Amino acid sequence: MKLDTKRAAVTCALTLCGALGARAQTLPSDPIVLADGRVTLGGDVSASVGPDDTGFFNYTDYEHSALRLLRLDLSASLKAGDHLAVLGELRSENAGRPRAYALYLRIRPWTARPFDIQVGRVPPTFGAFARRIYSADNPLIGYPLAYQYLTSLRPDALPANADELLRMRGRGWLSNFSLGNPAPDRGLPLASAFSWDTGVQLHAATDLVDATAAVTAGTLSHPLFSEDNAGKQIAGRVVLHPIAGLIIGASAARGPFLADTASRAAVGDGHNGDFTQTAWGGDIEYSRGYYLVRFETIVSDWTVPVVRAPAIDVPLRAQATSVEGRYKIAPGLYAAARLDHLGFSTITGTLTRGTWDAPVTRLEVGGGYSIQRNLIVKFSYQHNTRDGGRVPRLNLAAAQIVFWF
Repeated sequence: MKLDTKRAAVTCALTLCGALGARAQTLPSDPIVLADGRVTLGGDVSASVGPDDTGFFNYTDYEHSALRLLRLDLSASLKAGDHLAVLGELRSENAGRPRAYALYLRIRPWTARPFDIQVGRVPPTFGAFARRIYSADNPLIGYPLAYQYLTSLRPDALPANADELLRMRGRGWLSNFSLGNPAPDRGLPLASAFSWDTGVQLHAATDLVDATAAVTAGTLSHPLFSEDNAGKQIAGRVVLHPIAGLIIGASAARGPFLADTASRAAVGDGHNGDFTQTAWGGDIEYSRGYYLVRFETIVSDWTVPVVRAPAIDVPLRAQATSVEGRYKIAPGLYAAARLDHLGFSTITGTLTRGTWDAPVTRLEVGGGYSIQRNLIVKFSYQHNTRDGGRVPRLNLAAAQIVFWF
């Protein structure tokens, strides 16, 4: 879709939502329940308006800016007895073709125990923000860098040496390499917040501990509907609730991220599934009274083939750290802020030594007001800086309206 068309779609959505806001009390506030409770329908609409992000700081793996986004979600749950349920969600971004964001079967072997098995396109296992990625759960408009910012690394193309990788610093929105797919394309985030992976997930909980494990076709940075290599990702997460208001989580994941075609182009056959993404994460959340504070850090290592000199120092490491807070000023009104940093390991080229991608720092401040419980207007202001790329710093302001039922 052309940019002008996208802009018109977002503007129209904001105008419509603004009109609805004037009649907020007439809007539905609860999911639609049918067939004696066996079918439940819900929806989520968010529209964001901001300036052109000429530095691609907010570019996502679906080629949209998170600050210029009209997103429509329709979710459904169908209960087939006490032990089985089918859950799904259709999503459209900027009036594009709807896609299956989620579609899975939930099996509960014991109705009296908090244990379930989920099969299909399942919710994320890894990380804290990945489990609250809907606009209503995000106090700001932008996303943490770990879940949105695109590095120059790709699953279908590879640099032949360190010089080639260094030339792509800060070019994750459109990088290209000599091995594998030669066409310029977008790179990978540390963990995608815009796609769910396909596989099997187990979940169990008590009052103190919540544990999840999954085997999936893709990886954190590259979720898949069907695999493009011979391997599977294994991921796990454990969450503790030691006292009221305190949540402590730890996550880990490992799986092959490189497509077979890129692997063969680099080192030939016989290395299928050898080139992996390994990630660890930790997070803390504490809420009390009028305030809420969150901290999350993710470390990701990508193993890539070493083809020619100057050799790439592997693994390629990236570390993202995010601190955010929210304070309720008055009923329905809050202020929020998030500080993010994304850093990278160092490699050595023929003439230079530096980080394999350009480090990024983002400060976002803003707030929101609830017109009613399920209708929120948000505003935010970002200051982005990057040690490389065509645009090293950029300030961006945005507005968003969110409605859900």
